[in-house]
Amino acid sequence: MFIRKLKSPNGKIYVQIVDKSSGQYKVVKSFGSCLDLSLSEPLVAKAQQWIDKRSGIQEFDFSNTDVFVEQFFDSIVSMKRVGFDLLLGQIFDDIGFCKINDEYFRELVLARVAFPKSKLKTTEYLYRYKQIDWDEDQLYRYLDKLHTTQKELVQQISYQHTLQILNNNINVIFYDVTTLYFEIDNEDELRKTGFSKEGKHQNPQIVLGLLVSKNGYPLAYEIFEGNKFEGHTMLPIVDAFKSTYNLTQLIIVADSGLLSSSNIEELKTKGYEFILGARIKNENKKIKEKILALTLKNGESAIINKEGLKLIVTYSDDRAKKDRYNREKGLRKLEKQIKRGKLTKANINNRGYNKVFKP
Repeated sequence: MFIRKLKSPNGKIYVQIVDKSSGQYKVVKSFGSCLDLSLSEPLVAKAQQWIDKRSGIQEFDFSNTDVFVEQFFDSIVSMKRVGFDLLLGQIFDDIGFCKINDEYFRELVLARVAFPKSKLKTTEYLYRYKQIDWDEDQLYRYLDKLHTTQKELVQQISYQHTLQILNNNINVIFYDVTTLYFEIDNEDELRKTGFSKEGKHQNPQIVLGLLVSKNGYPLAYEIFEGNKFEGHTMLPIVDAFKSTYNLTQLIIVADSGLLSSSNIEELKTKGYEFILGARIKNENKKIKEKILALTLKNGESAIINKEGLKLIVTYSDDRAKKDRYNREKGLRKLEKQIKRGKLTKANINNRGYNKVFKP
């Protein structure tokens, strides 16, 4: 809910409380009108008191069913907001983020956890429940400022908290990459078109690399140009993290997208231990034959030696079932395309069917 001053054609200024939680503007309560903007302040004060009152204990009017229902649901929304502030605010402080002397940072973090919506919806949330009057452009500019001025402190606080949670022992780290696209036409020095994990290949994007600990506690992050190969993002972040906190031994866990010969050689040269995901189709013929010759049951695993490394091969009934379903689903779609006479090689490639079918 928020306070709105509405000027009518006859010149009167109406002070109202408006709700847009359903997607449409709804006048919840009116507080009168005046002919001069300067005279509206007492009405605005009454409206604010009305909103503040609903953040606390409510007295319900049981004699009027419609009024009671309206008051009851208003109180639920208010209690939910206050509850989020009390619970999440305490966690925010316990982690140590209260050391960042920036009230807007706190509000944005709590809003993101309690109400994970778009930047535009976030500004509406902040105005409705916190009376923070920001537009979308201000929010974006603030996030730029936050990244340039508070990034290192945020990472340090998160690291210290994680260290405490894990009994001063961080020796296993997990790395992954995602892409974030922008609804813009032109590229710049950072936002560039590249391989999009969201399928938005026509949109400029950035590449985001995230380092987390056991149980998923965040440790560090970095952003890269949108056209940067994800395999070239891992070691810069890991090296910087190890150097910043003077760590001597780290075991790195990452998925198959980061498995490249150059990465493996560099990891070995720098003395890192690592576990990287791998794909059978990327192995040579000899290794494939060894893997396919295995007779593993659900949950069983085997080790195959490969050029000084160890391939750990496991079998899962659930994964086999899922892969079989996807193959059969893809085959059914292709059969429909054939019957319609619309099947081309491009259909197979664009849909990713070339992973399991040959045109």
